[in-house]
Amino acid sequence: MKDWQSKNQLTDLLVSLVNYPSITGSESENALAEYLYYLLSDKEYFRKYPQHVKLHPLKDGRQLVTALVKQGDVEDTIVLLSHFDVVGVEDYGTMQNLAFHPRELTDEWYKNIDELPDQVKKDLESGDWLFGRGTMDMKAGLTVHLSMLEKAMSGEFKGNVLLVSVPDEEVNSLGMLTALPVLHNLQKQENLRYKACLNGEPVFSKYPGDDTIYLYTGSIGKTLPGFLCYGKETHVGEPFSGLNPNLMISFLAQELELNQTFAEKVGNEVTPPPISLMQRDLKEEYSVQTPKAAIAMYNVLYMEQTIEEINDKLYQAANSASARISSYFHEKVTHYSRLASNFSVPQFQVHVLMYDQLYREAVSRHGKEEVERRQNLLMTQREKGDREFSTLLVQDLASMCKDLAPMIVLFYSPPFYPAVSSNDDPYIMKTVEKVKQFAIDQFDVSLTDVEYFPGLSDLSFIGPVSAKGKLSSLTKQMPLLNKGFDIPENIMEAQSMPIINIGPMGKDPHQWTERLELTYSFEKLPIILTNAIHTLFEG
Repeated sequence: MKDWQSKNQLTDLLVSLVNYPSITGSESENALAEYLYYLLSDKEYFRKYPQHVKLHPLKDGRQLVTALVKQGDVEDTIVLLSHFDVVGVEDYGTMQNLAFHPRELTDEWYKNIDELPDQVKKDLESGDWLFGRGTMDMKAGLTVHLSMLEKAMSGEFKGNVLLVSVPDEEVNSLGMLTALPVLHNLQKQENLRYKACLNGEPVFSKYPGDDTIYLYTGSIGKTLPGFLCYGKETHVGEPFSGLNPNLMISFLAQELELNQTFAEKVGNEVTPPPISLMQRDLKEEYSVQTPKAAIAMYNVLYMEQTIEEINDKLYQAANSASARISSYFHEKVTHYSRLASNFSVPQFQVHVLMYDQLYREAVSRHGKEEVERRQNLLMTQREKGDREFSTLLVQDLASMCKDLAPMIVLFYSPPFYPAVSSNDDPYIMKTVEKVKQFAIDQFDVSLTDVEYFPGLSDLSFIGPVSAKGKLSSLTKQMPLLNKGFDIPENIMEAQSMPIINIGPMGKDPHQWTERLELTYSFEKLPIILTNAIHTLFEG
């Protein structure tokens, strides 16, 4: 019996998945993994082959799901990749309690339609859109993948289909990083040959009102550089006896925020410039002493730039900020000295250091054993997330070398997403052309292929890396590496395979107006995806 094929069946399945409020890190994130396992285990195929559907633990107790449908002794296998976690729902305001009840939320929007933006109102009135957190990103993609898996159970495809659905994509991609060795072990145990990975992330519009349906042959890369501004504290009555890190970080923001030199153009695609995701001082209580340190972290997206090139640009920006800080401070000191008698003009230099330079400096002064003792002690007392704890590790090193203050220290924090692409792979590009032609012939639907999926995805850890250069240029600047965060470079290389993303159509991911278009997503896309899988097996 087929339960996941018609538009109505797929809509019901999606609603059942969305009903689990699987916000990253919540109990429901794990509950949804178990629900998926329950749904799949109840299928006749998996009752016959229960060893082919499994829950795999992450190191923090969460779980990912794999479900393998084999066709005899065939080795060729297509991997269907998805994630089932979602972002929070605080943005829903008074509708927050309905965010995970798509039908009820959609009905409620009808009753309050005048509160909606014009484009949202238009979609709602069409009657073909379903609202709710996760409807678009990305439980609809998972829903269609379950439909493909059901087709595989009935012998639709001449090769094996392996569904992989993971948690934690929205934060650190720990689910995908855990899935890599799982894929490796399954390949050996089941004698599989991975031909391609087919992701189901939704179509992202490039501008408001963009109705183009995109498919992607890669995924954009992301780094999260952090800048610790370690100043010289002073009493507010003696402002020129120190240097406020809040002043330092303001000049850094002017150098980095929307800096066009980081924007990268590949073909017709352009990365957005850096934007700050965190900026604050690290003082925990009020006093009339200025803060010791401040932190800023920036979202930097890339396609073909190397980490070395990004490092150089970041370092240059920090040095430029350093020079401007010194110039500004000197200007203010000079003006104040004309007003105040017997004023001694302070002298200082703002040092700019990479994390590994600061680490080596601390080791040379205090010894490696003492540096590691302090870091291990912080590890045992850890209560903070990856971003905050990375900052704490850097701040502690800076405190061991505080005579270098004021200083700006450049480091990296998780998450990190390598830029990947199969745009030069004839196998994938042949598939793209056949799928595009099939969509036109079958539905008169025009698909537009784009090299890089712009919304970040777990494909970054399984696809062919598009940016050359050494990953060590980043990892040696990561305080958290081997302290709770690892990048399994060897496994990533071993499990690398051609990639393609063909997903449903929706709008406004991570917004309170997130919604899914149902006719394309659940009537046309399943047929297009079926054709894509056939084509991948034929290639």
